[in-house]
Amino acid sequence: MLPTITVDVGTTSIKLCMFGTSGKMLASARLATPTVKDTWGEIYDLDALTGGVFDFIRQLEPSVRATVKRVAITGVGESGGLVRPDLSLASPMILWHDHRGADYLGRLSTAERSQLYRVTGLPANANYGLSKVAWAAAHAPDAAGAQWLNIAEYLAALMTGQRWSEYSLASRTMALDLTLRKWSPEICALIGLDIGIFPELRSASDGAPLKPEFARTIGLLDDVTVHVAGHDHMVGAVGAGLNHGELLNSTGTTEGLLFLQDSPALDKRAEQSKLANGFACTGTDYTLFASIPTGGSAFATLQTMLGLDASQLSGCIRDIHEKYIAGKVDLGAVPLVLPQFRGSPPPTKRATACGIIAGIRTDTSTEDIVLGSFMGMALQFQDVLHLFPAPPERIKVIGPASANPLWLQLKADLLRTPLSVSQLGEVVSRGAQALASDVTCDWQSCQPEDVSVNTTMNARLSQWAADIRPKWEYLKGLPE
Repeated sequence: MLPTITVDVGTTSIKLCMFGTSGKMLASARLATPTVKDTWGEIYDLDALTGGVFDFIRQLEPSVRATVKRVAITGVGESGGLVRPDLSLASPMILWHDHRGADYLGRLSTAERSQLYRVTGLPANANYGLSKVAWAAAHAPDAAGAQWLNIAEYLAALMTGQRWSEYSLASRTMALDLTLRKWSPEICALIGLDIGIFPELRSASDGAPLKPEFARTIGLLDDVTVHVAGHDHMVGAVGAGLNHGELLNSTGTTEGLLFLQDSPALDKRAEQSKLANGFACTGTDYTLFASIPTGGSAFATLQTMLGLDASQLSGCIRDIHEKYIAGKVDLGAVPLVLPQFRGSPPPTKRATACGIIAGIRTDTSTEDIVLGSFMGMALQFQDVLHLFPAPPERIKVIGPASANPLWLQLKADLLRTPLSVSQLGEVVSRGAQALASDVTCDWQSCQPEDVSVNTTMNARLSQWAADIRPKWEYLKGLPE
């Protein structure tokens, strides 16, 4: 592989890495993703974001920096803003979960929503880029020549002077025709947009050279090529060497479930399930994807709710795991937690949905609530997995959940399926290097370890799930 600087802009943090030719990580840093509130919602603090990224590059050892051949950038799929030809911003750079453009989708008829899915493979939802683009175009004081760029694409534009959109990120805008592999004028017209507001399309392997003046400012050679690697979960599939029939369980602030496909699933069943179709970063496959809003973010929720710091919560999880493996937990005493702390997953996908805890008693402990939350997350994962057309032949897990033995064991036991779990960090960043180097990754290089099914606890957990199913379905159906 080629020596590569990778930038992974996540919801919670920005992961910065420098990889050598063997794929060995030579340097890394993690920055809290800088955001601010405006009148309508949440946007990136771009001065802090770009400053943090560029400082990381400048602070690399000069001998290491001189070897760099590629910069590969990945990020969350639905964020973005309008960028003028001179690369100034015509609108704020909006976060993926910001719903400021929701009214534009609210005007669509049932038939138009169905048309939207048949063309773009995405359910009508304000998380995706299209409604944000409409809002930005309506509120921009001067949008002449401005085009919509994802946050990863914007960073690439600053480095190269060129504006383009990578296919996997473009397929998260809800404006891309998956069959024709180009922007859809019909879909844009549904909310009054001109197709010219979207830039040219390029694959992850098609980069652009650094601007010479930027190269001098940042301390890189001017033969470095910049690549937009793509949507972070999809880039993770490359890093994990995902094959057809396998499921990638990509855990971060949210939790992603990803399959590769030969063609998009645009039928009525997929539409009703609100599964998200898209392009794989390799350009040869399609993806079928579902996102569970509450993933790693549950840690912050539990810390705030229970008054625990990170080390205390981690210790609590370890203690529960030991008791669980030993069969010393009373599942019947654990409260039922519907962990919709950041909204609900498919098939409802309601951003305003809230979590619910049922079954609190006078003797309910902190451990009970923590265990109940992870049991609820495992049950939610099982529900979403059942939306896909076929069960996975293998489940590959990457991200923070790799270090949470309780979360992993609960999934394996509830699904009655072993998990193959990466022990290597930054699989997404490794996938970005591979895409920029035009090489493939092997799962074994992620040093996976299996989490086997505990047959005793599988039987107990399956009985628990059957017993609480009526109450679980009732809680999911409660009005907001």
